[in-house]
Amino acid sequence: MFVDADGKKRIWSIKNGAPYVDGKSKGWSDAPPVARSSPPVAVLTGERTGSAGEAVVVAFRGRPHTRSFGEPTYGVPTGNEAYRLSDAALLNLTEVKDADRTGRTYDEAIPPDEEIVKNPLARDRDDVLRAAQDWLLKQSACARP
Repeated sequence: MFVDADGKKRIWSIKNGAPYVDGKSKGWSDAPPVARSSPPVAVLTGERTGSAGEAVVVAFRGRPHTRSFGEPTYGVPTGNEAYRLSDAALLNLTEVKDADRTGRTYDEAIPPDEEIVKNPLARDRDDVLRAAQDWLLKQSACARP
């Protein structure tokens, strides 16, 4: 959800694969419904995860069967509104903070559940992806037969 300076909330959700804001359908969906009601999800983050990417991170905070891996995010988990000025210029103002499913707001870098600092010299491997895969494969819904 988004929370403005006055505490007003705008809640976004997904129902049957379609997006909703404050319980009203946004009228489109390209996503098929998820087969399981609460599949395990690994969220990968890094210093270049910002703004809309941080909204995704926040959307998964507090969700069961979810864990984040990587480095803290960029630190701008906010929503902006564009205003057209009389000279046709646009002014973007940050008006809301991202909030998770519990209502907790975020206004700085978001640390992952499991911090893994990327080694710039190890270009042939992705330790963050490997940690996420290892965790997912330990979840019963993802275990190999």
